[in-house]
Amino acid sequence: MLRDFELCCSELSEYGLTMTPEMYEKFDIYAEFLVEYNKNVNLTAITDADEIFLKHFIDSILICRYVDIPENASVIDVGTGAGFPSVPLKIFRPDIKITLLDSLNKRIVFLNQLCEKIDIQANTIHGRAEDISKMAEYREKFDFSCARAVANMSLLSELCVPFLKVGGTFISMKGPGEDISLGQNALNVLGCDKMNEINYMLGMDSRRIITAKKISHTPTKYPRNSGQIKKKPL
Repeated sequence: MLRDFELCCSELSEYGLTMTPEMYEKFDIYAEFLVEYNKNVNLTAITDADEIFLKHFIDSILICRYVDIPENASVIDVGTGAGFPSVPLKIFRPDIKITLLDSLNKRIVFLNQLCEKIDIQANTIHGRAEDISKMAEYREKFDFSCARAVANMSLLSELCVPFLKVGGTFISMKGPGEDISLGQNALNVLGCDKMNEINYMLGMDSRRIITAKKISHTPTKYPRNSGQIKKKPL
């Protein structure tokens, strides 16, 4: 499915990354399974092998280049969809512990099969972030909470930050269009410090990683239900 190992390594090297043959094999299986599964269940609009490698796999693992993720860190991927960015991160960094959260069970079914195929350990959860983050076993339990989603920063923050321990980091992957400053008030309310913006190029496209450190506990009333979040953003 993917181009050969040497060509993929060459492309990765342009971003300051390296890959082992074992990682390559897992990415190749991932790409092939994603495209095949996508014929029956809509998981991605990107089905070209080269674009999958760049826009899904490289984009996901670039987090490791721009964010310091300690060994054995715990990461929850909120609204993970087809597993981005956490599954590529797990392939690239086998030491991290990933939890994959999505509101659609058909995606969770795909992810469970995927993780078995590529032989990685992941905790999968079917549910809505605003419900799951109120459960004691998940609230303020993670070192990192990440999302690669189109929702605005205010909404994403309210869904993601409650999962973080104090001292943890919220990671949001963004394109160039949104005025992210509008999300700073939400981050403040939820217990985070000032956001940090990292800009980079992915091929010919501009990308951003937004991070914010959690410095105090999230008030128990957050997150609100989805209707309140959308009706009255923080």
